Amino acid sequence: MTSRITAEALDAKDPLAKYRDEFMIVDPSLCYLDGNSLGRMPSETLKVVERYLSTEWAKNLVTGWSEWIDEAQSVGDLVGRASLGAAAGQMLCVDTTSVNFYQLCSAAVDSQPGRRTVITDTANFPTDRYILEGICKQRDLKLVVIDDDDGEEYISPEMLSAVLNDDVALVSLSVIQYRSGVLHDVAKLTQLARDAGALFVWDASHAVGVVPMQYDRDKVDLAVGCTYKYGNSGPGSPAWLYVSQRMQSELQVPIQGWFAQDDQFAMGQGFDRTTGMRGFQIASPSIIGMRCVTTAFEMIERAGLSAIAQKAAQGTELMLALHDAWLEPLGFSVVTPRDSKRRGGHISVRHPDAQKISEAIRIFGNVIGDFRQPDCIRLAISPLATSYVEIFDGFERIRDVVASKKYLEVGEASTRVT
Repeated sequence: MTSRITAEALDAKDPLAKYRDEFMIVDPSLCYLDGNSLGRMPSETLKVVERYLSTEWAKNLVTGWSEWIDEAQSVGDLVGRASLGAAAGQMLCVDTTSVNFYQLCSAAVDSQPGRRTVITDTANFPTDRYILEGICKQRDLKLVVIDDDDGEEYISPEMLSAVLNDDVALVSLSVIQYRSGVLHDVAKLTQLARDAGALFVWDASHAVGVVPMQYDRDKVDLAVGCTYKYGNSGPGSPAWLYVSQRMQSELQVPIQGWFAQDDQFAMGQGFDRTTGMRGFQIASPSIIGMRCVTTAFEMIERAGLSAIAQKAAQGTELMLALHDAWLEPLGFSVVTPRDSKRRGGHISVRHPDAQKISEAIRIFGNVIGDFRQPDCIRLAISPLATSYVEIFDGFERIRDVVASKKYLEVGEASTRVT
């Protein structure tokens, strides 16, 4: 596994290798191992956006809304079909992950006024924790934050069971932990919460487009996620929200926008919420953004999540082998589980000088990963865009930058983005 010939052989038999040619790779020498943070741009996206601007917006002007008006639902259905195992009529592609998370978590706790406890964990993505803190403060609820003492950031069924009781209204965790890359057992944890009478909101931002999920089969209640990581839809691209069919009539979101009004264009006094997923939409969606989502998720659908997940497992396995051979002797350790069934598309490695190393490999090695506090570097394979040779070369350059102590030449960070 530590020979470049091995990486080349993996590329030669990779059924997804052809998809790399569908991305704009401006610098072929760059080892881009940060697709878990921002995916590469599909070449078709440029054409799609240009076509929309010139032949739809410029030509049709306001009359275009007759075609665009329900696009948040149809694009949402594409995301659900391609990556979440969600049947049509349960998804919207709209707004940001944070807005959608606030909407669904608020609706969940408000639907159970007799329950006063919300559960999350210390390793959950910061936005989710901050929003839950605000929701609990506004409503005088108790927030229980599970602390994973062993550092793996994995919430087991036993850990969740220990804090569940008949006062819990909501549980919210990430499908994949943003820092460690640990994959949670969605089906088991969701069922535990349901058995206790609580609702569950999953954040799938680091999982969508790289690990197979089956929301309908696993009876997931509510979920949110972004589209710009493994979704390859661009910075700030519209997020998505999932509300299971059985929950749609039971929940009322706090932001009552005009898109959720039953007779939307009557524009009358008083809010009369429509049925179905449009009842969870606030306002006009970003049409340009959704065209980017459509382009990227149509590619994901063509490739198939099973093949994507298989390559993610193989790619992260290669990373672990290269870490063990090259990086562990230099003071690195692995945070992410060794079992491929318990991780997604990125691994996280730990080093006391992780921040300096993360910047040094960009400057001296032309390798892009990212640093996460306190001492972790995340390194990812985005299966449609990343080759095995790219992984091999990236790890080889990381080894050389650290072994030569070149990273000690790095001064203050040039940007607050890590």
